[in-house]
Formats: sequence, C-alpha cells, structure tokens
Amino acid sequence: MSARIVATYRLQLRPAFGLEHAARIVPYLARLGISHLYLSPYLQSARGSEHGYDVVDPTQVDEQLGGETARRHLCSVLAKWHMSQVLDIVPEHMAIVGDQNPWWWDVLKNGPSSRYARFFDVDWMASEERWPNKVMLPVLGDHYGRILEDRQLQLNQDNGVFTLHYHKHTFPLDCSSLGALLGGAAKEAGSELLEFIAESCNRLPRPDICNPTLAERRYRDEMVIQQLLTRLCGEDKSVAAAMDAAVERYNTDPDRLDRLIDRQNYRLAFWRTARHDLGYRRFFDINELAGLRMEDEDVFQAVHALPLAWVSQGQVEGLRVDHPDGLRDPGQYFHRLAQRCPDTWILAEKILARGESLPADWPVAGTTGYDFLNLVGGLFVDPRGEKPLTRLLEKITGETTDFPTLVLHCKEQVLRELLASELNRLTSLFITICERHRRHRDYTRDQLYRALLTVATCFPVYRTYVRSADEGVSETDRRYILQALARARSRQPEMDPELLTFLQELLLLQRPGDQETELALRFQQLTGPAMAKGMEDTAFYRYTRLLSLNEVGADPGHFAVTPAEFHRACRQARASRPHSMLATATHDTKRGEDVRARLMVLSEIPEQWGEVVLRWMDHNRRYHRQDVPDPATEYLIYQTLAGAWPIDSARMGHYMEKALREAKQHSSWTQPQGDYEAAVQDFVAGILADAAFCADLEEFLAPLETAGQSNSLAQTLLKCTAPGVPDIYQGSELWEHSLVDPDNRRPVDFELRTALLAQLPELDCEQIIARAHQGLTKLWLIHQALHLRRRCAQAFGAGGDYSPLEAVGSKADHVIAFLRGNRVLTLVPRLVISLGGDWGDTHIQIPTGRWHSPLTGETLEGGCLPIARLLSRFPVALLEREAAQS
Repeated sequence: MSARIVATYRLQLRPAFGLEHAARIVPYLARLGISHLYLSPYLQSARGSEHGYDVVDPTQVDEQLGGETARRHLCSVLAKWHMSQVLDIVPEHMAIVGDQNPWWWDVLKNGPSSRYARFFDVDWMASEERWPNKVMLPVLGDHYGRILEDRQLQLNQDNGVFTLHYHKHTFPLDCSSLGALLGGAAKEAGSELLEFIAESCNRLPRPDICNPTLAERRYRDEMVIQQLLTRLCGEDKSVAAAMDAAVERYNTDPDRLDRLIDRQNYRLAFWRTARHDLGYRRFFDINELAGLRMEDEDVFQAVHALPLAWVSQGQVEGLRVDHPDGLRDPGQYFHRLAQRCPDTWILAEKILARGESLPADWPVAGTTGYDFLNLVGGLFVDPRGEKPLTRLLEKITGETTDFPTLVLHCKEQVLRELLASELNRLTSLFITICERHRRHRDYTRDQLYRALLTVATCFPVYRTYVRSADEGVSETDRRYILQALARARSRQPEMDPELLTFLQELLLLQRPGDQETELALRFQQLTGPAMAKGMEDTAFYRYTRLLSLNEVGADPGHFAVTPAEFHRACRQARASRPHSMLATATHDTKRGEDVRARLMVLSEIPEQWGEVVLRWMDHNRRYHRQDVPDPATEYLIYQTLAGAWPIDSARMGHYMEKALREAKQHSSWTQPQGDYEAAVQDFVAGILADAAFCADLEEFLAPLETAGQSNSLAQTLLKCTAPGVPDIYQGSELWEHSLVDPDNRRPVDFELRTALLAQLPELDCEQIIARAHQGLTKLWLIHQALHLRRRCAQAFGAGGDYSPLEAVGSKADHVIAFLRGNRVLTLVPRLVISLGGDWGDTHIQIPTGRWHSPLTGETLEGGCLPIARLLSRFPVALLEREAAQS
C-alpha cells in the first residue's frame, strides 16, 4: 500500500476550517501532486477545540468539523480525484472536561464500579485513607472549603437529573448519595413514590472495585431510579418544586452540601494540588487529558472502532499514531494495530534522540519525520560558526552553561514541579516494593524519591520499552538504563550505591514480582514527559545560541550535519524503513521551515550577526523597563525577528508570552508574572514602532533573503527525493514564516495558492525566478518534484537505490547530490553565503545518457558537468534520465 503514497499534505482542522473546507481544496492538492490528505484528529473533541487532540467521544465524528455527513462528502471528493487520506489518531489520552466525555462522566458517577473505570489509567488503590476509591479533580481556584463556603459550588436539578456546578465545570452525582435530599423533598411534597425512590437510593450498593455483580446491579437500579425521577418531575409539579426547594436548602447550607459532595466518587481540590497529588496518569502535565489503558483489548476496540472501520472500507489508507511513548506497551499496541489493518501505512510520532532508532520489532512504516527534519536542516548550518556563536551567547548572557547541563537542570525542575504527581505515585510504589525486601525497607521516602528523580533526570532518551521478565530486556534498552544509572551515580555521589543498584535491577526486570515489574513499566511512562517538557518545552526556550537548531527531536548541542552523515542516514533509511515520513514542518515544530532556513544563514556570518545584535541592544536600551527584558530574552527576540520578519507586534507579542512561560524563569503557565510579561510586551511594541531599528533590521536581512530561500528550496527538494514519503505542512508550499503553535495554525490563503498554481504552466523558468518573492519558486519545485515522483515511482520505491554523488573541486563541500534508482538526480547547494556565488572549478560526474530538467525544461548530456552550469537557471537541480531509445 505504501507504494501508492506519493506525498501527503497536512491540514490542521478546526471549527473555522472543517471537513467541508478540506473537501474544497482537494482539486488544488491533486494538481499540486499530493496523493494523500493528512488530517489532524477529527473524532469528537472538546467544545471549541482548535486542534482535535482533546477527544471526548471516539464513537463519532466531530460535529464542530461537520460531522459524519461532511466526512462522507470529503471521502467522495478524494475518490473522485484518485486521492485518499491519512488520519491522525490519539490512543494515549482523552479529554475529561465536564459532561462532554460520556466515559469519564460515568467514572465520576459510578467510581470503581463504572464500566469504564478500567479504560482510564486511574490508580484507585493510591487514594489516601481520607478519600478512598476517589478520583481527585484539581479544578478549584482556591482551597475546597473556601470555595464551598463562598457558595461557588452549586447543586442543580433539571427534570430529575442532579448535577454539581463550579463555574464552567459540571459534575455528576452518585444516585446512592441522593437518599437524604430526595427524602426531604418527598416529605415536603407528600409523595410516596418519591419516598420510595429515596429509599431505593439508600439501598443502592456503594461502588466496589472488586464486585462486578454489584456494579451491574447499580447500573440497573440507577436506570430505574432515573426513569422514575424524570417521569415524576414531568407529571407532578409539586414534586419538582419540592426538589428545587431541597436543592436550594443544600446550596445555602455549606455543611449539608459538603456532606453530599463527600459521598461522591471524586474529590474536588485546589488546582495546585495536581502538582503533587493526582490519582490518574495525565498527558504530560495537562490535568484535563487523562491517560488511557490502551493495553486492554476492550479499550483498544472502543477507541479504534471508527478508524478501523474506515480503514476496512478503503476510506483511510494511513494512520498517524500520536504520542505512542505515553502508552504502557507501545510495541504491543503497534502489533495489535497492524493485525487489524495489515495493509495500512502506519506512522509513529516517535521522537528519536541523536543516534537512536525505532525499535526494530515495531510493525510501522516509520516516524512522522522529525528525525529527517533535523538531519536535513543540519546540512545548512556552517560548523565554522559554532565557536563564534557560542562566544556571542556567552557575551550577551554572561553565562557559560553548556546545553547538556542545562537539559539536566530543566528536566529536574520539570519532574519536581510539573510532573511531581507522577513522580510521587511512583515513589509510593517504590516504598511498597522496598517494604518487601529486607535489605531496602529502611530507606526513607525522600531517599527513594531522590533516586527516582535523579535517574529519570539522567535518562539519555525519551524512554525504554521493556515489557516483561519473560521477554527479557533488549540490549538497546539495557544500554540506556545502565547509562542513566552511571550518570546518576556521577551526579549524586553521596547517594547510597546499593539503592541505585537495586533500582537498576528493578528497571532491568532482574527482581521478580508484579509490583517490581509495575515500577519498571510505569517508570518508562515518566521519562518521556520529563524529556519532552524539560528539553523541548523548557531548555529550548533558554538556550539561544542558534534557534534553528532548537527543534523537536534535535540536539542544539550538536551544531551541524556533514554531507557524509546525511548520505549515511539516507542509505540506512532506504534499507530499513523506506516509507517513513519526511517532514520539514509540522503542527508541533517550534518554527516554520522557512524561519529555520533563514536563521541557518547566521551560522555563516557569526561576526557580522554579533555586531548587529550588539548594536541593536545598545539602540533599544531606551525601551527597557527596570532591566527587562533580560539579555537572553532580548537575544531570543532578535533571532525571532530575523527569522520571521516581517511580523507585527501582535503575533510577536503572543509568541513572546508563550516563550517566557515555557522557559519558566521569569514567568510560567502556572505562575504568570504579569509585570515582567507586560514589560517584555512593551519592549517588543517599542522596537517594532521604531523606524530606525526596523530599517536597520531590514537592511541587515536583505542580503540574507536569497540565501534563506536557497536553503528552503534545497531542503524541500531533498525532502521530495530522499528515501521516504514527503509531507507538506499546510501553506508551506509558499514561503511561510510561522512560529510555534498556535501561530502555525493561522488560516491559509488557499485561493491565492490555487491561483498561483494555475499560472505556473504559462510561465518559463526566468519568469518564475522573477516572482520568487511570491513563493513561486517553491511552489514550482514542489509541483514538479511530486509529479516526477509519480512518473518514476520505482525509482522512489523500496527497490529504488540511493547513490550519493561526489562533486570535485574547490567548492565541492557546498554540494549535496545523489541518484535515485539510477534515473533521478538531485543536486542542491549549501552554505551559499560563504560560497559567494562562485563555484570555480567544481564539477560533478553524471551517468551517461540524456537528462531532462523538469525545473528549467533543459536537456543535458551526461558526463562531467560544472556545478555552475547545473545551477545557472534555477537554485537547485532536478534531472530525470530519459529512457534509452531502442
């Protein structure tokens, strides 16, 4: 099936751009050369969702996006244009907002007895003795007692259905807790039937996690009680009035309402308590996204019923799996998914550390492309710029912290603060285990906590994938675990060596026991969020040596990629996973591909860049307010302006708010510092209103524009022709200087793109070059490269060879070239500023035969060709070998 996929186009669906809108641009995408529409999740999401990753009901299509009718229409339009779709699915978590998620609502109403209690990763046994078998809901703006006594918690009754409300939040009430309330209303109304219902509520069994028979009895009796209440309210207005009066008595009596709330299956709490006490696994640190137990077959089936049906009907040909590292057993999950849809293109959103590979036994086509994004981007970073840019950063900030050390600090901070609840749950389990081992039972909670904290901080990759002692631990996982423990011993030499050895044995599954294995499996689900939040969402906003390197899956401490490294990686990809996705931008990237392409140029002119930055800092000192922004933040601002220009103060202001809070130094999402943020916003507004500064910025950027566009075209062509399947992120077929989300989800002008694409056949190469400022060069390149991929499918398929070509001459290091299937040649320049427009004697040997350029229309004879000749009419070269005449 993968052979049918030529290229994908990623669309971010949202209420303002739903499935009907997607259907309207299918003809444009087909003409561009796209074979598969790659869609963000469209199962029912939370009201107002702008991304779809907060699914509340996987049994229906999102009504905000047009629902099932719009989905069917999109499928018919895709079929008409001989296209299909790749769907983004979210198996790791669900949103648990209000009454929108019927499964979670049932859990809150019925507690451990709920049919869906095992769907969510809730640790019922971890509840404290003061609130056994309850789910903590940290949604209150202050301590519970203050909120209650301030009457912000209000009971409500609607046609016999009782709910509890707190501002926008709604909670169900357990029927077994309503006896006293209904009994009082029955006396007031003189209703024997209501009295009977109240007694029935009192007889309902309380939730019991171990008794499925009682649970089913509860469901049956609850249904009867609710039906009777609803009917009685409709038939007897005096009963409805009596129940309303009872509700009012509860709402005006905090003690009475407190007793009722205390009998629920949840515990309402101050939102800050989630940082330390929470009885369910979250997606990272987002309380509203609860983890699912996807290892359970019933959960898998319930969540995947619709996507699997669409796959079997031929309407979906690819599945992109969001955040598999959050699952308990990703390998088991992918095998189960592949068994259900064996001919489907399955991609894992797996972030690979430098030098890391996908587990070999995962039955997936590959990743979603972050590894390629960083590989190809590194080609356009000049290694000679590393030292001067490092010195510049140190001069500006006055700090000398290296990136690996910074990552450790940030990961530890995140584990202590944002992921403290998960770490505390793991510590409790560690305590239980130690109690069973006499050599370790005397360790204190603090000692066990610090051991877990240190090892998780020192973990070199996102996670390992150990499963059970019977299956053993792979050599790769063993190496990562031992590396983490070695770093932990070095980082904390005072820690008891025997404790760390014991933890090492647990993580390597060398200590038998269910709880021992449980700790190893849960630990794996902790290290991924620690890496993601600590490095990507904290360190990347603090370490500003060269922002184009601060990208998902990247290592900013590794400065550049050599051509040899690129070719080696491409050969490996062609041999192991030839249908992996190739991306240069996604909805999660920190910067758009063209922002990064322009910022890469700074590595070629570090001294010039340093001079202009210091000049700007001196000029803009007048806009400081009490030394705000600090030097590191100001440097972040100048790099962002250099990459995203032109940009207005509104977009820049929104970006800086996120950047400051993610960095967690002067502000944060949990403790925003309004004064500091306001001072930074005023600084941004001030410098962008300064005509002299803006003129200086534009003068500096003018000669960089062509180089940045050259980098962009080069990485685009490499993406379109390297081993794998190219993905085009929405709008990036033209120049697209977006920043991190939500900036990269701004509306795309598809009318403009459709019109420009229609003009291309009437233009020659020189006319397209003349309109490069409109993005026509990029649009033309993508159109021609994708149609070439379709014509030469065998050259780009699993059997298509990848053969590097080496240029010869004084500027050979500025060339990347390779053959695909001995039929298609790709050649791009790199480091074009230092090239100076002079290729000198540099040339390349091309196999004999006639070669046609779909970019310029020229036909060339193979042999020894000067690079200057190949790039004389277009910034990159793409050649198709003509079939030999018989």
